[in-house]
Amino acid sequence: MKLGVSAFAWTAKFEREHLEILPTLREMGLEGFEIPMFDPAQLAATEIRRCFEANGLECTVCAILPDGINPISPDAAVRARSLRHLTACVETAAACGAKLLGGPLFAPIGYLPEHRPTENEWRWAIEAFQALGPVLDAQDVALSIEPVNRAETFFLRTAKEAQALCKAVGHPRVGVTIDTFHANIEEKNIADAVLLLGPHLKHVHASENDRGVVGEGHVAFPAIVAALQATGFAGFLMIEGFGYAPEMQKAPGYLWADQDVSPADIAWKSARYLNSLLAQ
Repeated sequence: MKLGVSAFAWTAKFEREHLEILPTLREMGLEGFEIPMFDPAQLAATEIRRCFEANGLECTVCAILPDGINPISPDAAVRARSLRHLTACVETAAACGAKLLGGPLFAPIGYLPEHRPTENEWRWAIEAFQALGPVLDAQDVALSIEPVNRAETFFLRTAKEAQALCKAVGHPRVGVTIDTFHANIEEKNIADAVLLLGPHLKHVHASENDRGVVGEGHVAFPAIVAALQATGFAGFLMIEGFGYAPEMQKAPGYLWADQDVSPADIAWKSARYLNSLLAQ
């Protein structure tokens, strides 16, 4: 199991200036850094890859679908455009040096039609992810689908639902991300969700219930880490919290994060806590 941190602690829009964060992460003993992706064309992939390699860090990518991209849209033209977008996301992630692309890739955040998932929507999701199989193989990238909570989606909220989708897709590179912030809302027991997913679990976002420093809230991380160890999970435990810095107005936590918790606090204090659990 490896520890990393998401750039969301600093920013929602990753730009060249944020590459200066990388050397400090290695000093903290972290092994990976996760980049947010909204528009793959906006990432300086070659420069990102070079900087990651120079600092001995692994790159993962978390993609958020922008407006107009929806793989389960009732509009066939939108679905076709969405597949092209997802293909570009995979290719750009690979160009950045990433071996894993994750996120709630089944629908845009906040897409909440007033119905339960339909058979057609389920079929469209399966078709989209099956269609990505060849590009995932060609680029040597794993796709890790992230369930999110009911305020952000109607389609995929739990590990059980995500496991069913992966089984229906039937491609070994397609798996699941558990984000403990969302799972804290939707799962009866997060450790049990980890055990349920088993080999389908490819990635974990370690996120506290308030998106603050991991270990300072009420998410049951000791049990979660024990479950990960029991399953032999060898992927990233990626810290995803939101810090505050007055100059970082593009940071997700700028408007509401604890002003006493900096992005560096999110990374360092969370890593120190998780390392203590892993040592046990």
